[in-house]
Amino acid sequence: MRYFGIRVKNLEQSITFYTELLGLRKIRQGTMHHGGKWVLLEDPRSHQRLELNWYPVDSPYATRYKLGEELDHIGFRVQDPGSTFKKLVSSGVTPALAPVDKDGVKGVYYLKDPNGIWIEFFG
Repeated sequence: MRYFGIRVKNLEQSITFYTELLGLRKIRQGTMHHGGKWVLLEDPRSHQRLELNWYPVDSPYATRYKLGEELDHIGFRVQDPGSTFKKLVSSGVTPALAPVDKDGVKGVYYLKDPNGIWIEFFG
C-alpha cells in the first residue's frame, strides 16, 4: 500500500491544515482530465502519504459530499498493474473504471473492494 486518497471540499484549506498544522510536506500535485485537482502529501518522519482530491461540481466524481464519504481511494503500487487487474477481475472483483488511460497516465486501474471502496493499482 502506497497511500490513501481523501476527498476534500476546499483544497487550499486542506493543504494549509495538513502542511502548516500537521507538518506534512507537499510532494507533487496535478489536474485530472475532468478538472479535478490532486495534491500528494508526505509525512517527513514516517513517509506515509496522503492524497487530497478535490472535484469541481461538473466532474462525474463530484457526488454530493456527506460525512462518511471522505475516503476517495487507496493506492497500491504493484509490479504489473494490468495483470493484477485482470487476475482480480477474473476472481470476481468488480472494476470501478475501465482499464483505459487515465489523465494521460497508462497503467492505472481501479477496482472496488467488497464495501465499494475504490482501490487503485499502478506501477
